[in-house]
Amino acid sequence: MTDLTLAAANAIVAGTIEKAASAGIKPLAIAVLDGAGQLLAFQRQDGTGGLHRADIAIGKAYGALAVGTSSRWLHVQQETRPHFLTGLIAVAGGKMVPVPGGVLIKQAETGAVLGAVGVSGDTSDNDEIAAAHGIVSAGFRADL
Repeated sequence: MTDLTLAAANAIVAGTIEKAASAGIKPLAIAVLDGAGQLLAFQRQDGTGGLHRADIAIGKAYGALAVGTSSRWLHVQQETRPHFLTGLIAVAGGKMVPVPGGVLIKQAETGAVLGAVGVSGDTSDNDEIAAAHGIVSAGFRADL
């Protein structure tokens, strides 16, 4: 499989929600982008606070996809190379959110990048944990 299907994206969302429930993670907003950076699936759990949860989730996924690694890498760059990150976000039109919670979806067998998941609603670490679980539970590899 070279494309991420809607069914697969929905399975990732379901696995992410499952992890949130089992781990006591706060309600989440979950965005799945395909390999071209287009929104394929989005759900926001009941009780998810904040006006921009969807934008944050999409920005985390977009950032991971844009740099080819998890959004945690962007967070590290923010701390160690702030001028570089400022330029990178400007080049991307402000679409990247440089905090953990954006995780690449890779094909299990080959490691080919199929898309990314972005999660927002709890701590960034918990967002990342839930995203990775959703990806793995759907039969893909999560790139942290």
